[in-house]
Amino acid sequence: MPAGCAPFSQTEYDRRIAKTRAAMAEAGLDAIFVTDPSNQAWLTGYDGWSFYVHQGVILRMEGEPEWWGRSMDALGGQRTCWISAENIHSYSDHYIQSSVYHPMQDLAEHFTRMGLASARIGVEMENYYYSAKAHAVLGAELPNATLVDATALVNWQRLVKSEEEIGFIRKAAKISEKVVGVALDRAAPGVRKNDLVADIFHAGITGVDDIWGDYPAIVPLTPSGLDATAAHLTWNGDEMREGEATFFELSGCYRRYHAPLCRTIFLGTPSDDMRRAEAAQMEGIEAGLAAARAGNQTRDVFNAFMDLLHKHGFDRKGRMGYPIGLSYPPDWGERTASIRGEDETVLQPGMTFHFMPALWMDSWGLETTETILIKEEGPAETLCNVERKLFVKP
Repeated sequence: MPAGCAPFSQTEYDRRIAKTRAAMAEAGLDAIFVTDPSNQAWLTGYDGWSFYVHQGVILRMEGEPEWWGRSMDALGGQRTCWISAENIHSYSDHYIQSSVYHPMQDLAEHFTRMGLASARIGVEMENYYYSAKAHAVLGAELPNATLVDATALVNWQRLVKSEEEIGFIRKAAKISEKVVGVALDRAAPGVRKNDLVADIFHAGITGVDDIWGDYPAIVPLTPSGLDATAAHLTWNGDEMREGEATFFELSGCYRRYHAPLCRTIFLGTPSDDMRRAEAAQMEGIEAGLAAARAGNQTRDVFNAFMDLLHKHGFDRKGRMGYPIGLSYPPDWGERTASIRGEDETVLQPGMTFHFMPALWMDSWGLETTETILIKEEGPAETLCNVERKLFVKP
């Protein structure tokens, strides 16, 4: 491993490669081509803002992984990957955004040199970073190969975190506590939302003590009033107003690892309905945390929360959580298991989830969420330490 490059030990990367190859063998694959930047980083350590062009990691059943991407990013591969320089490959810039050439032509030539022209190759078809054109060109250039949908094959291997990874998530959680604290302290009538978000960004990148802040995979979600009835609005230049609730869906990030945390603040006096919803949400979260234990299923967490919510006369739709850890834009979720009524994923020690039973009502929203860690015994541990309540500034 090049000195000082990849963030984890060689033992950790060997563990990841072995898990992935076991899944490949079960799927009958000779190789996989991984384009999700989170999966690239998980396997090799590669870390760069280059996922807007075609790039990826090739993993066969033997040997080191190989990184392939744009020529100007190959040096970034050498600076961040643990793999040897001869396993970092690049294509020239005339392939970029061309109507004549496509990078998959170069990749197909590389597969042929590797002896994979007739192989079963797994590709991530349901992926933000692998286009329909890329799949069509790669298939046309490798007519004797079998391209198999291996979407989330690597993602599922990431579900149970190592102690090294949990250490990174705990560091991200420290930053999450800070950014949510800054948001709650700074929120007041007359404060422009963009100025508030600037403070949030500054707090997140500054970090905590020697824990430096990376950029989160999702920008701050900070809607107020009627905007808070929607889940994923960002910010504008409007001033915050008395009589409105604002939720802050934020995450600290350390070396690409996240610990999302949401809290809601009301400027003024909240309605009785909002207070009743707060009580239902708090009680439901406690029930969900108690159900989030090794051996139970993700649906048990969902059902425990919903039982309490219905008891209080409220309802909600949609899932209420997902695994988190290492991620790149546009999403900090791992896109595997879900905390929802039909999901039967068995909880195991070392799994980390964003448990987010948010309530989006007709005229306001109430988000109170936690990053949780499944333990060997007992209920899940919440990794952030911020009081769980509706915050009110009269």
